[in-house]
Amino acid sequence: MAQWTTKEMMAVALARQINDGMTCIIGTGLPLTGASLAKNTTAPNALLIFESGMIDGNPLELPTSVSDLRIARNASALWPQYRYFGFQGNSRKKNKIDLGFLGGAQIDPYGNLNSTSIGDYMHPKSRFTGSGGANGIATNVNTVIIMQHQKRRFCEKVDYVTSVGWGDGPDGRKKLGLPEVGPQVVVTELGIMRFDEATRRIYLAEYFPGISIEQIMENTGFEMDTSRAVEAEPPSDEILAVLKRLM
Repeated sequence: MAQWTTKEMMAVALARQINDGMTCIIGTGLPLTGASLAKNTTAPNALLIFESGMIDGNPLELPTSVSDLRIARNASALWPQYRYFGFQGNSRKKNKIDLGFLGGAQIDPYGNLNSTSIGDYMHPKSRFTGSGGANGIATNVNTVIIMQHQKRRFCEKVDYVTSVGWGDGPDGRKKLGLPEVGPQVVVTELGIMRFDEATRRIYLAEYFPGISIEQIMENTGFEMDTSRAVEAEPPSDEILAVLKRLM
């Protein structure tokens, strides 16, 4: 079997979250890599949408950003941005969008994300770019989260809630008046986490080959259920070949 890198394993894990026929909001970086892989392999009928307004493109090689015109290959539409935001905003009522991809500086056990600041909001140690479109996506769409797996990032309580996950538990979103969509999967360089249907708390679902459960817990700043964890299936030679061609 061909060798793969951590980045390639993460891209494959992201691609596996996209089912054929899904409509997905895709951003720059690994989500773009994973989505391009899915589109060229297991999910050719997935509809990829980008905040630049390019809708349903089918790139043959990896674009550098969401504005890269390689995304426009065979696209169904090239909208102005206000049309994209309208499409996203109506997703809750009309079920137009199945999945969005997000990242952040911090995540808590219920998938709440911080991409605003570290420390006190008025006197932060670090200030980041903020929400962008992340809050709107987290509000209206089921999400996949991409994180670096570090104890300082996986924390019991985030310093600022930029994008709501499951709030404070099972009824967290309902109490906030939000629809019952939310984070489904967290992908890191160490493995894949999901959220318990009853408690909405994160648990370890898969650890990547060569990674131990102990290593994951050493890099997690809160208690996490590992009893359901299994080793992730490595990518096939065929999938890796497509991924390497794209990259």
